[in-house]
Amino acid sequence: MSDAGNDELRLTWLGHSTVRIELDGTVFLTDPLLRRRVMHLQRSAAVEPELYGDLDAVLISHAHYDHLDVPSLRRIGRTAKVILPRGGRGFLRRRAFHDVVQLSEEEETTVGNVRVRAVFADHPNMRASPIALSPALGYVLTGSQSVYFAGDTDLFPEMAELAPDLDVALLPIDGWGDSLPDGHLGPREAAEAARILQPRVAIPIHWGTYSPIHRQNAPPPRGDPTSAFIQHARELAPAVDVRTLQLGASTTVVGAQK
Repeated sequence: MSDAGNDELRLTWLGHSTVRIELDGTVFLTDPLLRRRVMHLQRSAAVEPELYGDLDAVLISHAHYDHLDVPSLRRIGRTAKVILPRGGRGFLRRRAFHDVVQLSEEEETTVGNVRVRAVFADHPNMRASPIALSPALGYVLTGSQSVYFAGDTDLFPEMAELAPDLDVALLPIDGWGDSLPDGHLGPREAAEAARILQPRVAIPIHWGTYSPIHRQNAPPPRGDPTSAFIQHARELAPAVDVRTLQLGASTTVVGAQK
């Protein structure tokens, strides 16, 4: 459980799409990817175990290996509540995870004092294993403040209607490969998403954590995505407070004056 006050939201970026969200005494972790080595990818820095302890729920956006990573879930523990797209419950139960909640787009569940709503994401879901999951999702968490976790997505027309009066948007801005496939936001597209959503605070995620082993210590293939995102956001969404976090760093968002 979180020690944050009821009018305070604390967010800690653990790398890639993994964010610890502490809201109204309830703690979530998004798309946990905690291992130092994942297939041919290597992490730039290890994750401190205390950052993924004492959780109330894990949110899984989709089944790609860098978002649904079973070894990372095992580190958290098989008793953890896991919320994921409808169709994935059997996959985790066969691996001895029993507290599994599956949602379809626009379905909701409640964890502690926070409402969790599954929302559309424009991202192809292809996993090379016999797992049948519904299309990728994002999530909107609503308590005393609201948080939109985009998962992986491209821009889509309904984005403006996802969360009126949004406090925080967690927006993917890049990837680990030499190119950014369809279904992902680059820095400019993420800034456009900030313009559409108009959150009070935007935090870039899905960047700068994993890279192919053969490219360790090499410059990012598309330059610095955070600098590009900040520059585009100044142009497209100047009223949005962009906060870039380093691995393991936190920021606190105080509730808006109503």
